Amino acid sequence: MNSARREALLPIAALLLACAGAWFVPQALVPLKAAIVPALGLIMFGMGLTLTGPQLAAVVRRPRWLLLGIGLQFLIMPALAWGIAAKLGLPATLAAGLILVGACPGGTASNVMTYLARGDVALSVAMTAASTLVAPLLTPWVTLWLAGARVDVPALAMLIDILRIVLLPVLAGMLLRRYLAGFAERLAGWLPGLSMLLIALIVAIILALNRHQLAATGVLVATAVVLHNGLGFALGYLGARLGGAGPAQRRAIAIEVGMQNSGLATALAIKFLPPLAALPAALFSVWQNLAGLGLAALWRRGR
Repeated sequence: MNSARREALLPIAALLLACAGAWFVPQALVPLKAAIVPALGLIMFGMGLTLTGPQLAAVVRRPRWLLLGIGLQFLIMPALAWGIAAKLGLPATLAAGLILVGACPGGTASNVMTYLARGDVALSVAMTAASTLVAPLLTPWVTLWLAGARVDVPALAMLIDILRIVLLPVLAGMLLRRYLAGFAERLAGWLPGLSMLLIALIVAIILALNRHQLAATGVLVATAVVLHNGLGFALGYLGARLGGAGPAQRRAIAIEVGMQNSGLATALAIKFLPPLAALPAALFSVWQNLAGLGLAALWRRGR
């Protein structure tokens, strides 16, 4: 098994173990709720360590696909979340949580899936970085616009928190890589593994907090999450194709559109919305990795 495939399978194994722990020993995880935001900050710091000037410059020199991808992401995923929530009749809190997932930037797991799918990895990395950098402006206001009639959405406070727990750690990681390259390289070697464990921990905490509601709403929320993710992949690919992108760019854009930073959605939901709103993000985190790996395998076989 090559390292990239192993890197894709490890988070799935960790997530499945986390789900089992949340179901059988929830009392051990509920007190860890306060660890969600610091864990996300460390994950974002690790993302910053992976970003290099040459990687991003290669895509900036051809910004057409980057702008197309970012536009599709922040149009398709929030609109899908709103439509699916309305069609399935999700309760207001769960609908707001699904919309928040749709309004978040791309997640770092998409970069690995793009590599496995033989997509444009540089474009994937640039889209993840760019969507993260614009998230402080877009995520709170898109959520307020689409979910504000359902629940109270403190957009300004959310914007400040995204700056604090996402943007600042990413910039710190990039600066460390720029000025202490040797130390940053050593850190970058083990931070991806730690990030996988932290994501699994975040998901486990959220599932433990909402264990009792899972029996009543689990099937409905899971249906919404599967539709959201699957249609995101499909419409992202279609939008990229209609925009004139080549096969490698289409795959990268489709995966970036369909895979969200569910860790960020979880942290924001826990802090600013009722606790149940974090459930769609937790389930999305598990499902998107399974679906992303399957899609990557399908595309890899098809070349």
